[in-house]
Amino acid sequence: MGLSLEGYTGIARSLLEKAGAKVGDYIRIRRSDGREFKGVLMPRYSISSRPIIVVKLDNGYNVGVRVDESTVVEVIKTKEALLEEARQGAPAVIPLLEEAPSGERKPRVVILGTGGTIASRIEYETGAVKPAFSARDILDAVPEVGFIADIEADVIMNILSENMRPDLWEKIVDAVAKRISEGADGVVIAHGTDTMAYTAAALSFALRGLPVPVALVGAQRSSDRPSSDAAFNLISAVLVAAKAPFAEVTVVMHGTISDTYALAHRGTKVRKMHTSRRDAFQSINSRPLAKIYPFEKRIELLRQALRRRGEQELEVSNGFEKKVALIKYYPGMDPEIIDFLVDRGYRGIVIEGTGLGHVGEQLIDSLQRAYENEVVVVMTSQTLFGRINMNVYITGRKLLSVGVVPGEDMLPETAFVKLSWILAHTDSFEEARRLVRENLAGEIEYRHTIDLYPRWPH
Repeated sequence: MGLSLEGYTGIARSLLEKAGAKVGDYIRIRRSDGREFKGVLMPRYSISSRPIIVVKLDNGYNVGVRVDESTVVEVIKTKEALLEEARQGAPAVIPLLEEAPSGERKPRVVILGTGGTIASRIEYETGAVKPAFSARDILDAVPEVGFIADIEADVIMNILSENMRPDLWEKIVDAVAKRISEGADGVVIAHGTDTMAYTAAALSFALRGLPVPVALVGAQRSSDRPSSDAAFNLISAVLVAAKAPFAEVTVVMHGTISDTYALAHRGTKVRKMHTSRRDAFQSINSRPLAKIYPFEKRIELLRQALRRRGEQELEVSNGFEKKVALIKYYPGMDPEIIDFLVDRGYRGIVIEGTGLGHVGEQLIDSLQRAYENEVVVVMTSQTLFGRINMNVYITGRKLLSVGVVPGEDMLPETAFVKLSWILAHTDSFEEARRLVRENLAGEIEYRHTIDLYPRWPH
């Protein structure tokens, strides 16, 4: 992909040629109605007769500016000058990413759509938000990703995040495995944010051998909003898929409320911690894997990875048991809830208990019955941060005596997905109980540091 004016036609192209502008230059557009726009000239990948010039504004967002014969376009700074400023320090203007040198092979990245806010684009001609999941759509909406990798795209499904289910996790696993086996250097999965952590955990357990990165990405705010995080997150995720030295399942989202850096979180240690903030995702009881600086095309590692890129052959162990429940303990909880799940044939129950892993003593007889019926019961904590320790108080010791398995420092959601995966791959009650406590995909960490705790408010 070159930096020519390909994609621009008619009046738009004439104005750019008259100004001597090329893609990547910082330009000013003065319209006859008195409005003025300044930004970096972006490429267009769809040939269109509409008189639209696409620029990246100083705030980092792309807009399409309608022009006519009376519009004046001028170059303020060349692309080369902007890049030199960026090399010298923090630029006043975010430059367009540098294209790979001619003849250099770019990584092949596949973007798979499952739905969610990020799977949309602005149509510059009308301002409407539309589903975007051809490679051409993506390159039109976020041209920068084409400078990082050769992009392919496909839609696996198009659902709201809350409609995700275990059988759909299996479908995503198969799609990812197929693309990796076909030679993809990395995979990006566009996903709704509300259940993205569940899917990330599911992929982490099912893709046992992973030779390349898999990055789940979403958006807290749609691309029709001035504060949208969609483009920034997508560029960051493509950079992880294309260039990261680790081969893990990650969630890649904003690291701060501004467009400073993104974070790559391990898929088994991440949680959405805010309803609307752009930096809603945090690693829990763990540090993120890396900081991602998309406009510098730079990845800063923050910790050691489980696997490095290219170390392993792809190994898939797909399948999730549907008869697993995740329940939250509350004061006065009726034990018939446990009895109901046992009577309905559930094979596993994850409990969000209080503190170090407790529930009211009124549940103990029902939990004993669950054990006798070979239902695996795992205890996690509602506090999220910290580790289960059921040996400290008498209630915890009673729960251990009736077969409740401590969930270590696992997130409740991760423990739920893990138990679902385990029970789909073993019929042995004792083997399942043993595997719950084994660190299979980085979901258990044995040492915590002070910087692992919530950072809000700023």
